[in-house]
Amino acid sequence: MHASLTGIHALALFGTCGVVLGLSGCAAKVTREDFNAEVARLRQEVQASDAQLGARIDSTNQLVTDHTRRLDALDQELQAFRGEFNVSIERTKDMMKFNVPVHFEFSKSELREPDRPVLDRFATVVKEFYPGAIVTVEGFTDPAGSAAYNRRLGQRRADAVKEYLASAGGFETSQVKAVSYGEARNRQIAPGAKGPGDAGVENRRVALVIDHAAIATDQLAMP
Repeated sequence: MHASLTGIHALALFGTCGVVLGLSGCAAKVTREDFNAEVARLRQEVQASDAQLGARIDSTNQLVTDHTRRLDALDQELQAFRGEFNVSIERTKDMMKFNVPVHFEFSKSELREPDRPVLDRFATVVKEFYPGAIVTVEGFTDPAGSAAYNRRLGQRRADAVKEYLASAGGFETSQVKAVSYGEARNRQIAPGAKGPGDAGVENRRVALVIDHAAIATDQLAMP
């Protein structure tokens, strides 16, 4: 038994030595020039990889900088818009609603001349910061008249603003939608107030909604 184990150990030792000798033989075939060339090649690959990584980092940093710059510019524009035209803005995750001072005469749907500048400014904000966004014009009435009549009147008012945004504001017609909420009680600014005359004019209005779902971040990140 002892002799057998000794034989096994010898075979194992011989095998190990064979491997070592084999490696030594291979190593002996590598010249200094070949070794230096391989090291130089590896160094070039590492440098190229570092350069690509640096470029990606610089690009990412630039996108973050541009994104921050555009957000700051948007905030300044909205603040100015709010102050100049007494506009209130409601933000949600995917939408921004502008309650604009665009009102209508009793039982009328024609856009008043003094209300055009606020629509022009709205169009400028959307085209600058949300190009491609869907804009929905919501039309409202005061509670005078029947609910059916007011739904039709609210639609005509929304359509009038839609047509103005398409013609003067430069929007594609497919980019602007128009809906009517008529005399919806939960949306009245002055609950129950109604005409004729100037009474209830706060309720005879439109609201403008920007739907920027899935595009806001991409657009704000643009240089």
